[in-house]
Amino acid sequence: MDLLMFIFVAAVAVISDGFTVHGPSDPLVAPLGSSVVLPCYVDEPLPVKDLEVEWRRTDSEALVHLYQDGESRAEVQQEDYQDRANFFTDQIQHGNFSLRLDNLRAEDEGEYTCKVYSQQDSGETVVQIKVDNVERLLVSGSSRSISASVGEDVTLNCSVDSHIKPEHIEEVSWRKTDEKEDIPVLLYQNNEALPDSSDEQYRDRVEFFTDEIPKGNFSLRLKSVRTEDKGVYMCQVFAGRLSANATVVLEKLGFSALQIMVLILSIAASGSALLLCCLIYCISHDDSFLRLHLSLVLCPNMIMFFAFVFWGVSDGSVNETVCCSALYFLRPLLLLWAAPYINKFTGKIKTWIQEYSYVAEYVVFSFVVYSALFKTAWQKLLNYAEFERVVIIVLFSIVFLSCLCKIIHFLVSEIGKKTRRIIKIIDLVADIIFEILPTLQFMILFYTFGSTGGAGFIIVVILPVFMMMTNDRWFFRCRRVGCSRSVIRTVMIIFTLVMNAVMIGLYIMTLEKTTDPIGWGCVLVFLQILWTVMKFTDATFSYLRLSQGFQRFVLMYVFGSVGVVLLTSAALITELILKTVNGDRTLGDLRFIVFPVECLFVVSVLISGLFESKIASCLKSCQDSVRSRRVKRSQQNQNQNPEETEMLENP
Repeated sequence: MDLLMFIFVAAVAVISDGFTVHGPSDPLVAPLGSSVVLPCYVDEPLPVKDLEVEWRRTDSEALVHLYQDGESRAEVQQEDYQDRANFFTDQIQHGNFSLRLDNLRAEDEGEYTCKVYSQQDSGETVVQIKVDNVERLLVSGSSRSISASVGEDVTLNCSVDSHIKPEHIEEVSWRKTDEKEDIPVLLYQNNEALPDSSDEQYRDRVEFFTDEIPKGNFSLRLKSVRTEDKGVYMCQVFAGRLSANATVVLEKLGFSALQIMVLILSIAASGSALLLCCLIYCISHDDSFLRLHLSLVLCPNMIMFFAFVFWGVSDGSVNETVCCSALYFLRPLLLLWAAPYINKFTGKIKTWIQEYSYVAEYVVFSFVVYSALFKTAWQKLLNYAEFERVVIIVLFSIVFLSCLCKIIHFLVSEIGKKTRRIIKIIDLVADIIFEILPTLQFMILFYTFGSTGGAGFIIVVILPVFMMMTNDRWFFRCRRVGCSRSVIRTVMIIFTLVMNAVMIGLYIMTLEKTTDPIGWGCVLVFLQILWTVMKFTDATFSYLRLSQGFQRFVLMYVFGSVGVVLLTSAALITELILKTVNGDRTLGDLRFIVFPVECLFVVSVLISGLFESKIASCLKSCQDSVRSRRVKRSQQNQNQNPEETEMLENP
């Protein structure tokens, strides 16, 4: 009886169980970031109707996944397992309730329970996961180089594949790297982007895609691409002891609309200069002759003015753009003064061109240059002592006051036809200051960019010496000791050359601490040469100054109106093309070309005024020599022609 009862109870137990849920006998071991399958199955398929499969963490009862009512219920999953835990849906009808867990994390380690409910029966199994301690950090960028046009926005890809959550990544660093430089572009640290870490050339132009960072996407948006942005960029990721990097190549930068405009304007300036020069040569005596000359003076230079403006917007620096644009806007004034057809003008127009055009260029250009220098100096004033700050502001104010006085005098006396006493006082003040302007210029540069240790010595000693050197009355008094006019003029020229050499040396010495010393040096040398022209033309005594009627040489005028424009436009085109191709500027500053060429033109005009008689006689002798050679050749040809004719008639 007892044996029968035991057999009956065992049979009832087996029947009541209905099914047995199976799982692995040993823990599952998998590396971080990998996918692992958690086995859970029954021997015989179960009816799908009323079937429910539930996976939970044993320790926290967190719901990993649920199969219910014939479908996977992903919406009820714990957030940490969404998009990572999935059933093999097509296998459930065959009794396979295994779960695939992707992108395995360290916190996934532990026990998981698979519970199966079918009609009135249920069963379960436990699966244990052990995460391998092998750590992984992979960073990927772009497999292909990126091409873009200047001015566009580009995306530099960088994605991080790791078991480490993005918010636990310590640092992501974007840098531009090549053989010559290593420039910080943008830094992500302590769960935030740090724009202040960017180099100045990338400031306000780079940013992360904030919404993508939680997904491990640290791609970079680079806005308004420039030609110098071309190169190799490295995305480096640091997480604990791990670090990895990927590179992105930005190349094949095309021309932007502004750069195309610069090319068109530069070519137009060169073409217009050559075309107008040819027309003037062909039409030597015509009513349109003077208009063509005025067009040659104005059109190429105004076109180059706009070319430099567009260049500054697209690629050029502020100081470079301001100086070059101002020069080409004012160049026609000096060209008018140096033009050989100046005598075709009559009345007050001719007088103004002869006496004031080049002065107007010097005054306005000085005002523009020292405004740009003052902007640079203003950034340094906070680091100076109060006394030095006051001295710098006063010196700049004196220069500005002098320029304004001269401009007011031009506008009121020449254009407004006013000659009141106040106008004469304004002109006198401007003339007095202009006598010592080179010294003031040096003082400004010395206080702003140089060492201020010897400032007292400069004020007490150098200033009076330069004032004496720039005053032609000292040379006139040399007549009292029996010096001839030619000797006095020669001494004055030598003295002026020495003074200019000293001033240029002082400029170079004091400009070493600026960001673009050579560029500013070229500009100030041009100003010094232009001041020398003013000095000789405004000299008190006639034998010391350039004659109002001195001969204008066509060759020098053509060089100034055509040659200078051709050289500058060629330099601008070359710099633009090389910068686009190489991603970096060749010259670095176009003032290296623009102002030395302009200095050469101004010096040639000055020499032609000082030694006009000698140059004229030399040119005349050369012309006579060439003419005599032509006459001899023509005579020889005439002598040979009869002999050749006779030989042809009597072979």
